[in-house]
Amino acid sequence: MREIEVREITENIKEMCIEAVHFLTDDMKEALLSAKKSEESPLGRKILEQLEENLAIAGEDMIPICQDTGMAVIFLEIGQDVHFTGGSLKDAINEGVRQGYTEGFLRKSVVSDPIIRENTGDNTPAVIHYDIVPGDKVRITVAPKGFGSENMSRIYMLKPADGIEGVKEAILSAVREAGPNACPPMVVGVGIGGTFEKCAYLAKKALTRPVNERSKTEYVAKLEEEMLDKINRSGIGPGGLGGSTTAFAVNIETYATHIAGLPVAVNICCHVNRHAVREL
Repeated sequence: MREIEVREITENIKEMCIEAVHFLTDDMKEALLSAKKSEESPLGRKILEQLEENLAIAGEDMIPICQDTGMAVIFLEIGQDVHFTGGSLKDAINEGVRQGYTEGFLRKSVVSDPIIRENTGDNTPAVIHYDIVPGDKVRITVAPKGFGSENMSRIYMLKPADGIEGVKEAILSAVREAGPNACPPMVVGVGIGGTFEKCAYLAKKALTRPVNERSKTEYVAKLEEEMLDKINRSGIGPGGLGGSTTAFAVNIETYATHIAGLPVAVNICCHVNRHAVREL
């Protein structure tokens, strides 16, 4: 049994919150550079160049990539041979978010109640997903999610008879409805299967997969490629101003489901697709 002090979780999450809102992951940087070379529209290329300049300024001057520094979404993959000591894991996670957003001078966007809407003042609580896995490691993913793109996400409870063509139409419909509001070029996370809440979780988790990695399931990988091609033929383009780069990637995750259902969730993320990953 390996023991980990929860203060170590707090410290890492604090640092990761600051890191994620100031620096792109390597795969997202590569996607932006590649899109700039292949973009067919002169205006689209100009938008991509401006996004690249914005990223450089953010890194050099330690200014957030986007003014919406998001609601903190935390994925924890916890080895079953790990024992946390020194306090509550949940409290330690939220303390890390509080310290990151306060010490990093990041915008606090969380309200304590969805109707009363009083700001918590420190961007807590986070949305936390736990997964128990074999081993004695802890893998942390911090994914601050802005709501310009989050508001454009959709869930469809399809009938099994709708099949894969119904899934395709659901994905394309969500992207068409999002248009410029999701700050394209976007990353499109898709969850297929499970239940109402499981497919939404899958779609959110899909956004944290590197955009240069395809699904290991053959038909899913083909579907990812087909959807990316069709989305990029939509003409929405960078900033919604037209062009051939509407999305950097379509990442799809699947799960077993009931004989009577075909749940599909589409979770869209903007061009920065912020996340940081560490393993303890």
